[in-house]
Amino acid sequence: MIPRIATGVATIVALAAAVGLVAAHGETPLLTIDLARQFVGKPPADFNFAITGEGNLGRSSVVDDPTATEGAAIEHRSDDTHEDRFPLAVFQPISAENVGFAARVKIISGTLLAAGIAIGVRNPDSYYAIALSALEHRVDVLLILNGKVERLESAEAEIARGRWHELGVRVNDDHFTVTVDGQKLITTFDRSRRKDGRVALWTQEDNVTRFDHIAIRALPNTEYR
Repeated sequence: MIPRIATGVATIVALAAAVGLVAAHGETPLLTIDLARQFVGKPPADFNFAITGEGNLGRSSVVDDPTATEGAAIEHRSDDTHEDRFPLAVFQPISAENVGFAARVKIISGTLLAAGIAIGVRNPDSYYAIALSALEHRVDVLLILNGKVERLESAEAEIARGRWHELGVRVNDDHFTVTVDGQKLITTFDRSRRKDGRVALWTQEDNVTRFDHIAIRALPNTEYR
């Protein structure tokens, strides 16, 4: 099954508005992944799976979920408790310098109760993660560089276990804007940001998390003057 561009104008507008991905002039269409057309019990199409740190990959598969937007979600499931272990489901069709990326995230279980999305993924040891924590009730922007983790910015957020949260990030040059449940919570910069890379679904250590309503928009490259 192949991800498709949503054809309903109302669907595109509502999704884009909720996560801050309304298109500006010249931007590409919003790509949404149609999980309802994929096979339950199988890995999601067009994703490759990798891991930051040591341990096993865990398992990512499409599951039935009546609370999901289309009745189906991607579930990552792992019982590996290695510290600083971050499984990634990397979406292959798009690699972009600047990008808007969003997903609904439902953290079900785990020691640290943390999961989210990643951008700028060049390899499993170098990327940015936007992490929700249902244990510490916050959202973090993390830089993972050569396998080492640095927290760039944080904000308090009412993140709850077993509840869907809309998480979005828009990155333009060195500027990061993060929204959670329709609210802009973080605006930050990384002057040394390495450009381009793929997007991914991200979890931490032992964890069961579900993802749906996945949306990606490749933004124009930065123009230098």
